[in-house]
Amino acid sequence: MDDELVERFLEDGFVRIEGAFPPRVAEDCTRLLWRETGYDAEDPATWKDPVRWVAGMAQGPFAAAANSPVLHEAFDLLVGEGRWEPRYSLGSFPLRFPHAEEPDDAGWHIEGSYLPEGAANYHTNLRSRDRALLTLFLFSEVTEADAPTRIRIGSHLDVPPVLEPYGEEGASFMELGPKVAAASAHRPLAYATGRPGDVYLCHPFVVHAAQPHHGIRPRFMAQPPLCPAVPYELERADGDYSAVEFAIRRGLAREG
Repeated sequence: MDDELVERFLEDGFVRIEGAFPPRVAEDCTRLLWRETGYDAEDPATWKDPVRWVAGMAQGPFAAAANSPVLHEAFDLLVGEGRWEPRYSLGSFPLRFPHAEEPDDAGWHIEGSYLPEGAANYHTNLRSRDRALLTLFLFSEVTEADAPTRIRIGSHLDVPPVLEPYGEEGASFMELGPKVAAASAHRPLAYATGRPGDVYLCHPFVVHAAQPHHGIRPRFMAQPPLCPAVPYELERADGDYSAVEFAIRRGLAREG
């Protein structure tokens, strides 16, 4: 199963860990998130916006969700043992609600991870500085009608050639957005659907996008980074590449 998980990650750019944390933990997190929204869970008339952003949350249920044994094992497999930092909070949370108004954040992109001095927008570089993985934590049931994140399967392999010319400085996610969208336009789609407690572990370069909510149930999800304990390296003398590093090298045609 370990080999299968890594191979699916290398090919698709993401894996879904079913039941990564208990449903009761998801329920506790959801209760705390409703409190942050100021909305009434029983009254859709109070759901005023298509997207309600909640910042980081560090209460006990969120720390429990982020630190299940199965997730730690998967982090070791994909990032490398000792190469990632444990999380004790989650965030941010793009909470999506059924709404007639279209959201304004549904463009194809990769995540920015660091803010250079004087820059207005977060940047990404070829070594994925300050981001080991993109993670998607599901706290509510998410079907294709509930505004699941759209993922371009295999798009993580299209992004390294886009990033390479920018060198160590990298570029902002706003500048990169149109370029990674064009580079990955041929890729098939997957949808981050699942049940409360499921977690998607995504390569930092997976091209993804939000979408309007056409269902009836709010979608509660977190999209925090897993942060690296040590920087990624694309030239290791011992050849001990993590799955993330190997995929970047594959995208640059340095690996078969």
